[in-house]
Amino acid sequence: MSITVTGFGGTAPAPVLTLLTSLIASGDYTSITAHRSQNVEYEMLKAPHRTFFNPTAVAANSKKITVYNLPASLAEYMASLDEVHSIRLACLRKELVVTYDPSTHGFLVDPTIDDSSLTTKSSTATLQAIAKLDAMATAHISQEGDTVLLIGSGGREHALAVSLANSPLVRRVICAPGNGGTSSSTSNNGKIINATTVDGTPVNSKNETIVQLVKEYNVDMVVVGPEQPLVDGLVDCLKMECGEGLRVFGPSKDAAELEASKAFTKDFLQQHNIPTAKYRNFTSSEEAIAYVQSLSPTDRQVVKASGLAAGKGVLLPTTQEETIAAVHEIMSDKAFGNAGDTCVIESFMTGPEASCLAFCDGKTAVLMPAAQDHKRALDNDMGLNTGGMGAYAPAPCVTPELHREIEEMCIKTVVKMAERGTPLTPNGPSVLEFNCRFGDPETQVLLPLLETDLYEVMIACCDGKLDTVDVRFKENVSAATVVCAAKGYPESYPKGMPIRGLDVAGSIDNVMVYHAGTKIDNNKTTVCSGGRVLAVTGTGSNLTEALAASYKAVKSISFEDTTDPSNSLMHYRTDIAKGAVRKKLRIGVMGSTRGTALLPVMEACANGSLHAEIVAVVSNRSQAPILEKGSSLGPTVTTKFVSSKGLSREQFDAECTSVLVGAGVEYVLLVGYMRILSKQFTDYWSGRCINVHPSLLPKHAGGMDLEVHQAVIDAKETESGCTIHEVTEEVDGGPVVVQKVVKVEEGETAESLKAKVQALEGTAFIEAIQKKCKTTISYADAGVSIDAGNSLVELIKPACKATRRPGCDADLGGFGGLFDLAAAGYKSEDTIIIGATDGVGTKLRIAHITKKHESVGIDLVAMCVNDLIVAGGEPLFFLDYFATGKLDVEEAAAVVRGIAEGCKQAGCGLIGGETAEMPSMYAPGDYDLAGFSVGAVHKDQVLPKNVGAGDVLLGLPSSGIHSNGFSLVRKLIDKANLDYDSACPWDKNIATVGDSLLTPTKIYVKSCLPLLQKEMLTGLAHITGGGLLENLPRSLPSNVKAQITGHPPLPSVFSWMRQTSGLDDHEMLRTFNCGIGMVLIVKKEHVNEAKTLLREAGEGVIYDLGSLLTRHGNEEQVEMKCNLA
Repeated sequence: MSITVTGFGGTAPAPVLTLLTSLIASGDYTSITAHRSQNVEYEMLKAPHRTFFNPTAVAANSKKITVYNLPASLAEYMASLDEVHSIRLACLRKELVVTYDPSTHGFLVDPTIDDSSLTTKSSTATLQAIAKLDAMATAHISQEGDTVLLIGSGGREHALAVSLANSPLVRRVICAPGNGGTSSSTSNNGKIINATTVDGTPVNSKNETIVQLVKEYNVDMVVVGPEQPLVDGLVDCLKMECGEGLRVFGPSKDAAELEASKAFTKDFLQQHNIPTAKYRNFTSSEEAIAYVQSLSPTDRQVVKASGLAAGKGVLLPTTQEETIAAVHEIMSDKAFGNAGDTCVIESFMTGPEASCLAFCDGKTAVLMPAAQDHKRALDNDMGLNTGGMGAYAPAPCVTPELHREIEEMCIKTVVKMAERGTPLTPNGPSVLEFNCRFGDPETQVLLPLLETDLYEVMIACCDGKLDTVDVRFKENVSAATVVCAAKGYPESYPKGMPIRGLDVAGSIDNVMVYHAGTKIDNNKTTVCSGGRVLAVTGTGSNLTEALAASYKAVKSISFEDTTDPSNSLMHYRTDIAKGAVRKKLRIGVMGSTRGTALLPVMEACANGSLHAEIVAVVSNRSQAPILEKGSSLGPTVTTKFVSSKGLSREQFDAECTSVLVGAGVEYVLLVGYMRILSKQFTDYWSGRCINVHPSLLPKHAGGMDLEVHQAVIDAKETESGCTIHEVTEEVDGGPVVVQKVVKVEEGETAESLKAKVQALEGTAFIEAIQKKCKTTISYADAGVSIDAGNSLVELIKPACKATRRPGCDADLGGFGGLFDLAAAGYKSEDTIIIGATDGVGTKLRIAHITKKHESVGIDLVAMCVNDLIVAGGEPLFFLDYFATGKLDVEEAAAVVRGIAEGCKQAGCGLIGGETAEMPSMYAPGDYDLAGFSVGAVHKDQVLPKNVGAGDVLLGLPSSGIHSNGFSLVRKLIDKANLDYDSACPWDKNIATVGDSLLTPTKIYVKSCLPLLQKEMLTGLAHITGGGLLENLPRSLPSNVKAQITGHPPLPSVFSWMRQTSGLDDHEMLRTFNCGIGMVLIVKKEHVNEAKTLLREAGEGVIYDLGSLLTRHGNEEQVEMKCNLA
């Protein structure tokens, strides 16, 4: 059986939870999943349900039950038509659909009845309920919809207008006075307009004007945005002048005193035992100053103007002298006018501050996601206080259980409407102040998250029926708002600047640009008219995505300075939600014993060396000392004993998980936890739960405590330690995160070894947590070591210096290498530059396996410079490219030393290179090489030149296989059941197969240069991949062929290759060099002199390969007249 819970949003009705519990208790289900029902999943973890949801795959023919939450209203129905359609189909397919009706707080059909017709009865009732909603939707088509009058002109009001206009129940939204964004010329759906006077100017917001507009436009609801009209009694006036038929969303004048008077609010909170800071109210500055002076100089205070001050009447002094000055500023200097007639002085509270808005209907309250705003004008919370420079939601500091607790506080003050500004202090949540309306800019981040129809919620609030509406917010969606302000705000600032880029910003996905201080000028241009001009909101699946969208849009907007286009007149903060994105990792601990390993973690969290905080400690033992450690961290840390009596393993783990989730835990530590965990638990916390084991796993997995240490001693192991590993269903079988090693001494006992290992467990936990909670990602985190790269440069500099030659100094560390052609004896007008690039190929694999790296550096140079001389050029300088997955400095230095040796053999300077560490491209231990060589040749000496019939072919021996054909070589080694450490079967004078195969490629530069300088060569051929048959024709004109009459016998390595592979002569000659590494083409009359010069250059063996003949038709260009011996 599979159970799907659909459409419950943020609600979790008790009858539904009870039903799910009974279905699960039957033991007949294979999975339970939630769709748009996140709170049901959380509540099911708690007692008495104690159940994990398990979204496993279900067979197509298995029995299915859908528990469905019927839409409570037309708007909700219309917003979930796809969901309704799927339910309708399930009913028609005769699947069991159990439907819950929120309006009656019960099921349409009792699902507990033992009746074979339950499916039919429940499906029929569900289809009938949906049919009623269909009828309501049909009737709605012919209805005109309601008119809403929205009071205000800021970004909050634009956000409210957009959300209200999106309701199918609303015909139009009239804004009084509105702004440039709510103007009919800019409104994106035509339903939003600004109320204006006869001459087209904005209306004022006086009570009598609003009353007139209600009557003129036949308004159905008035929504009051800002606080001042509420304090001025607009709601009371409307009720009196317009009658009870008009709905007004907003509190009465008396209720608005919660915001209008901070002194009243503090007294109210104290009277009703709602947590708040210690305070005193004063109407005399002398009494206020005397009170401040009576306090300890270290007792920091906050000084507030009691009345409305546009969000700016709060001063945050840091010393007693500054506190006295703040009293003077508010009460004597009247910095905030009459708002400072009464002054509130309260204790400074520490901890993050969150804005918690709630819908209220006079009887209950529903809390929205918590938001956090930024009041200071400048980055890093510097500068003057403002009305708000940005906000984000949901605020991660408000955990599920804190959310519940704050909602209860709101319900306690329900008749006073919305609660705002709840800081999370060391003693739990406390009320900082109340607002009696939507906050700004919090509204701009919360409304994009609201899934329920805003107008429908407001109707329920006005009618006292909030409990009939499922107020839900989008799951797994975050929002971030960045305020664009005029330069100079909150002090003097310019106005009238044209706003550019609004169309571009508005077209960006998941972005909404809300207007605040804007208006439409006579030229129909949107211009700045206030300090906070725009609120740009981005949404995404997480806060990082939301911020990226918001800032992308912000950067496309500008406030144009018409006198100086280069001058920016727009200001915004660049660090919105920085603290939330880089928040501390929230750790939960589960333990059964003393929890000694937790102490270093606690200390590291406290001193800031660990960017984490312990927020919950849970134990299965009521007297476990680890609970005392949790309690010592303070009252905000959830410390709880969970009894396992009478519970299955899965039930116990579910209840523990509910505690951890409620505390907002992100990462779980098992510290001396003496229980085996269920699969449901390990699946739920997969990748987010770690354990310490007292051995070096995988050794001695499954054991516990002293038995593990004794097993280490009995096995006569020389080292042991502890392992931090991820927790999986397999005991001690999860991926290793950290290991710490200790030596096992002679005469060690299990007890002494335990003491040594246990001392490392706390440090190991800290390292594991650091890996999880890092807030910045460096090259090192990505697997790239800058320090290792720098060390490599210093290590190889001497080898590179040894390759100096005229024209370069072979120094490293600059951005490029320099070469002076004149110093090398070349005149630029007579010189051609030659470039060659190559690699070493799969020969590198043998170097990787044998860990012998110097010779491949010579190979790299050889493959490039041998190609250069074939064109008649002298190699001048060389550059290398070394790419690896993980830079091993010694390994890389060995390679570069080989490159430097190759350069010395070739007479060219090693003037630079690139080392690239790319973990995602190469496996650890792997690397690849590329070389780049540049040479020079006089224009009239470029080869091949004057090659013709009668020329003689001389061959210079290779040193071995060189660097080509190794894919085949490696297969042959495997075929012969050899490895690279095996004794070399083809040469008894070489120790191993690997040593022979790694013989470096011969460099022919110094042998051939004397002949090039005497212009004795007409051509050269470097015998590489493709062998003699493919490479020699590259140096021959089409009318000439080579006749090979004197190929030397195959060297032993090639004889072995031929025997093992079964290749014939032709395939051998087109695969390997077969003992010839370079072919020289010499005029017949110069042969003897050429051989003399070659011997003087050190060539002891010179082969008379053959000669060139005239080629006829399509004859092969290389004709073998001898066999390979």
